[in-house]
Amino acid sequence: MDPLSEVLSMLKPRSYITAGFDAGGAWALTLDDLAGRIKCYAVMQGACWLSMKDMEAPVLLQAGDCFVLPSGKAVRIGSDLSTEPKRASEVLDPSRSGEIVTYNGGGDVFLVGSRFEVNGRHAEALLQTLPPLMRVETSADRARLRWSIELMMEELQEARPGSSLVAQQLAHMMLVQALRLYLSEQSSNDIGWFAALEDPQLSKALRAMHANPAHSWTVQELATQAGMSRSTFAERFRHKAGETPIAYLTRWRMMLAGEQLTHGRDTLARIALSVGYESEHAFNTAFKRVMGISPGRYIKATVNRTS
Repeated sequence: MDPLSEVLSMLKPRSYITAGFDAGGAWALTLDDLAGRIKCYAVMQGACWLSMKDMEAPVLLQAGDCFVLPSGKAVRIGSDLSTEPKRASEVLDPSRSGEIVTYNGGGDVFLVGSRFEVNGRHAEALLQTLPPLMRVETSADRARLRWSIELMMEELQEARPGSSLVAQQLAHMMLVQALRLYLSEQSSNDIGWFAALEDPQLSKALRAMHANPAHSWTVQELATQAGMSRSTFAERFRHKAGETPIAYLTRWRMMLAGEQLTHGRDTLARIALSVGYESEHAFNTAFKRVMGISPGRYIKATVNRTS
């Protein structure tokens, strides 16, 4: 499985609300319901502004733009950001999935998309490696993305039997296609896991780590996988990914271990070995350092959450 597929599999995105949003006049909303969630929407008609904390300047989203919000940060969106915003959690019905919501009369801007619930255990650690706003265009050669968006819009508008389920499946396709396109459009100045994954040489090292996380990878071995010298590889990886290759590998190993601990089917020794640790003590130390909690407490917290 490739790294992007593995990360999405780990997040387990579940389409919680798939809907259309038709707004008119002067309006503004604060999207305050994004914690532990990913929002993926496309602007089908009109335009609107989007801003969030630490963003240099508001972004104008126009017809043809698709955007993904993975950080969980509160976002303000509207026709005019000087308009006093209302909280989305107070204005929009949480049971509106499969519908088109008309707000403030509608007619000026139309968005369609979905809000995804993600695995709370790993979401924060994984999503913090992504940019807070990922924006791509759906025009030109973006045929697959446009197809999923337009078909999803038809399902919502026509409201035929089974439309809600079909729209949710299309929303998953929309999310993956948007992430693929964003990867292909990375600039040389971008930093983060996505930036490293798009780098032709660094991606080879990432794929190697994901393909065999239990291997005792050294920086030299990973540099060889990337076809680079050790020093050049280490510096480029740190610059692109924002962390060292071994730090990334360790974090990924602990997430894989956390998944196995959650399922509770293997012994601690077997889990430790599967992610490259022959000693349970060494594994326990690494797990607590990365995850902030011991494996035993992690298991108890998982049991308490699901009981």
